[in-house]
Amino acid sequence: METTARVRPASARERAERAEAGGGLPTLEFERELPYDAYVRTDILHGLQRPLSDAPGEMSFLVITQVMELYFKLIAYELLSVQEALRTDRLPAALDALRRTALHLQALNASWNGLRWMTPADFNKFRDLLGEASGLQSGMYRLVEFRLGLKNEALLRPFKDAAVSDDLRRAFHEPSVWDAATALLARHGHDLPPAVLDRNHGCEYEPSEAVEQAWVRVYRDDPERARLRELGDALTEVSERFAEWRYAHVAAVRRSMGAKPGSGGSNGLGWLERSMARAVFPELWSARTHM
Repeated sequence: METTARVRPASARERAERAEAGGGLPTLEFERELPYDAYVRTDILHGLQRPLSDAPGEMSFLVITQVMELYFKLIAYELLSVQEALRTDRLPAALDALRRTALHLQALNASWNGLRWMTPADFNKFRDLLGEASGLQSGMYRLVEFRLGLKNEALLRPFKDAAVSDDLRRAFHEPSVWDAATALLARHGHDLPPAVLDRNHGCEYEPSEAVEQAWVRVYRDDPERARLRELGDALTEVSERFAEWRYAHVAAVRRSMGAKPGSGGSNGLGWLERSMARAVFPELWSARTHM
């Protein structure tokens, strides 16, 4: 609401009149703050970077970490749209949101390029000042994982007093994107057992042969249901882009700190490598063996 109050709406007619009055040149005089600053909140955004050292690489590390946090928020937002669209059988809307999500993940993954220069010597110049701060404590990243269907109740514990706590608990206990997609398959005539459709969504997902065979039929025997194949393709793209994120994270850790223990108490590289083994939308991948 505060941003809305700071930004004055303008119609297409007003924009055209302004362009004509200025001869096509940009407006350079404003009575109040710059409209761009009012909308983007640059006063806040550019005040958030507060390095703890004089190390030249810390600003890169801090800004890119904050950029990633913003992408996590955007991706979590899109995944919620996917869930709601699938639940209400709005398949075109779900496909649009999944395709946007894949593009956001692609941009998120490109963020790692800004840290490719960082060696252990570079990181060590400011690492000790981070204390116990670790990317494993990102609530927004956990929200992305929960909405994708990667759930581990122990990982809720650090966020009991965090601002994102309510969203995390809701996402943990509600059906994930994968659960919503599976329920949609059942509504479109695929025979899936109650153990899949009525399961406790707060438990870690166990792959199902029935779900696997449903996707086999969608791709191999279902020529009249092209939209379901489109859904499978869009989900696969998101899964693949997310896997790329995890691999890039592992590669960045190898490059910048090797196999040293992590800042947040984990064994660092080993924890991340084990996390990579948990597949997103697993039956979409295993089904390919049987197509």
